[in-house]
Amino acid sequence: MPLDSTRVINGKFGEVWMDGQHLTNFHTGSATADLQYEKVKRSGTRADGNKVVGIEYNGSLSGYKITSDLARKVAQVFNDRKGAFVGEIIMKLADPEAYGFERVRLKGVQFTKVDVIKFDHGSIVEDEWPFVYDGVDWLDPITAD
Repeated sequence: MPLDSTRVINGKFGEVWMDGQHLTNFHTGSATADLQYEKVKRSGTRADGNKVVGIEYNGSLSGYKITSDLARKVAQVFNDRKGAFVGEIIMKLADPEAYGFERVRLKGVQFTKVDVIKFDHGSIVEDEWPFVYDGVDWLDPITAD
């Protein structure tokens, strides 16, 4: 049976929410979990086994610069009397023609870079926001935003 091309997920239906606010200016989002393994020697075989010993969560958002609000929040860490900005991101991908639906909550998000200012004459300004996070919850599609 050939692939039904109408069921392929279209990224135009991706959305980003941070701390309950829909961030319409972001057009690209990703979150990954890198699994860290340690080799385990096993008797009776030449093959080593593998044991997960850690997980590193990271991701990024990219989009159009509309305000400096996020930069100001993240830059609070520049003040020695304040801590790092920590937030929550919900990413959703819900193409109405596709079979799948994804909605995840990224917990303990901390951004790892701040563009203080940047521009290119004659071009629309875009921001990239790499981040680390502490964990992920897959959310029920019934409670979709």
